[in-house]
Amino acid sequence: MDLSRAHVLVTGGSSGIGRATAKLLVDRGAQVAICGRNAARLRAVAEEIGALAVPADVSQESDVDRLVKTVIRDLGGYDVLVNNAGIGTFATLLETTAEQMRRIWEINVLGAMLVARESARHFVASGGGNIMNVVSTSGQRAGAGGSAYASSKFALAGLTQSWRAELRKHDIRVMQVNPSEVITEFFERSGRTQKDDPTKLHPDDIARTIASMLELDDRAFITETTVWATNPAS
Repeated sequence: MDLSRAHVLVTGGSSGIGRATAKLLVDRGAQVAICGRNAARLRAVAEEIGALAVPADVSQESDVDRLVKTVIRDLGGYDVLVNNAGIGTFATLLETTAEQMRRIWEINVLGAMLVARESARHFVASGGGNIMNVVSTSGQRAGAGGSAYASSKFALAGLTQSWRAELRKHDIRVMQVNPSEVITEFFERSGRTQKDDPTKLHPDDIARTIASMLELDDRAFITETTVWATNPAS
């Protein structure tokens, strides 16, 4: 697709991979909306990168309905969803609480489904579109402490396959990118520590991957790609 003509929603767009992706797509000429739960932060980022801010909690159905309708109206069209919103906490099975499990699944799985569903309804009606799910290498191979987070990413990978099977006949490309460890605020928010290591992935690496997948001619698409650091220090 021609990114200069794209109308894009990036969920979780105020930081990390979402922010980097939104900025790159704006730089390529796309009309971009970003959503997030922290309205003040979202608006500050949107103003900085030239995007539209639409505060929303993707786990809330009414928020998602309003979000997608606002994007369609205010961008003058809509044809790309970057389904990036996600949270994580890490704990052993013995320490994982029902609330941790529930909240991660509400955002990472239910939230992704709700935004994709409302977006797909518009894409089907308008004759095509793109859904890019930001999954994780944790959705390919789980590690210790990943009961909640890894299971949510395995679920999102499964949803990607289901949606692709359903939506290809409507000229909707459903794609998946699996980042390995990326230097973002995610780890700090999840309770883990992360060194600012230049040998590990940066958000721009994933943003460029997403853009390149979208730029492929609409007659073809890359179903899934995984991005690893070449030689991480640890």
